[in-house]
Amino acid sequence: MEKLLVETPGSTYPVFIGEGIRNNCAELLQPLLSKKSKALIITDSHVNTLYGEDLETNLNSMLPTTLFTIPEGEQSKSIEAYENGLTACIEANLDRKSVIIALGGGVVGDIAGFIAATYMRGISFVQVPTTLLAQDSSVGGKTGINHRLGKNLIGAFHQPEAVVYDTLTLATLSDKEWRSGFAEMIKHAYIKDPEFLSWLKDNVTCMEDMKKNGLLQFLKRSIAIKADIVKEDEKEAGIRAYLNFGHTLGHALEKVSGYGHITHGEGVAAGMIFAMRLSNHLELAHWDIDIEKRWLENLGYPVHAASMQSPEALISAMKTDKKTTAGKLTFVLAEKPGFPFLQTVDESDVLFLLKAEKKERDFL
Repeated sequence: MEKLLVETPGSTYPVFIGEGIRNNCAELLQPLLSKKSKALIITDSHVNTLYGEDLETNLNSMLPTTLFTIPEGEQSKSIEAYENGLTACIEANLDRKSVIIALGGGVVGDIAGFIAATYMRGISFVQVPTTLLAQDSSVGGKTGINHRLGKNLIGAFHQPEAVVYDTLTLATLSDKEWRSGFAEMIKHAYIKDPEFLSWLKDNVTCMEDMKKNGLLQFLKRSIAIKADIVKEDEKEAGIRAYLNFGHTLGHALEKVSGYGHITHGEGVAAGMIFAMRLSNHLELAHWDIDIEKRWLENLGYPVHAASMQSPEALISAMKTDKKTTAGKLTFVLAEKPGFPFLQTVDESDVLFLLKAEKKERDFL
């Protein structure tokens, strides 16, 4: 088992990474749980069938524990599901010394964290991620839900008190889910660790490579990159915004295509390539787009996803991005690996490139 510490101005918490460790949650979390009155596990319908009962039994050995289930999928990051979660807290008689346990992927972590952040003005919560994508979202304290007009527009910063990441849960994931999570690891390398990026390009040419080439070390390095950024900028006042590399277009793709039709990681991968194109177009970088695109395409990412959608619809969706200020589109661009920056971009430049991608696809 590996253990990392995430430090922020307001808190320090452990991240445990290892095989089978969810079965020892009560023991790992004993210092925290011994001070709590009761626990509520929030999970989704799919994860519940795999791990819900076992975790509930394990935690009940330490304190009274109940379980609340939401439907599987991005659609559950909704105001309705959020209200249902609050109702579950009230019906379970949670008090200010209770703890919420988020068991699942990024959707569960986001909504459970937001419920914890707002129930009784904030109670403790613990992340128990079960997907590769959630290795990213479980660290850093971003919680929230979607609005019909945009992704992650409602939320709060609320750090977990611990993260327990059992890598055995990844065995049940499809290649599509592996790919979605790996995109965030690639993003971390692009913005912060060129050496790690170079190693990934040389050693990971398919998802099977990812699964067998030192997964534990991949996770540790990726989480450490994010932890370093969060330590310096907990609430995205500065460099933490760089973690949104690929997300401006990525979130727009998720919304325009219909939540669930394209995974978060697939959107981010397409968004990273677009950000590189935009960096070149604005003469702020000299990326070899073909090389970067070929690697991601070989891994199965739909890097041309934007060409399948209306440029105007994507622009409209991007205007609801949380980095947008006074109606101006703001992107995380990069001069080269390890050198990201924020850039306000004219809508005309973005529209030009989106239309160019569409023409390129039509030509092919």
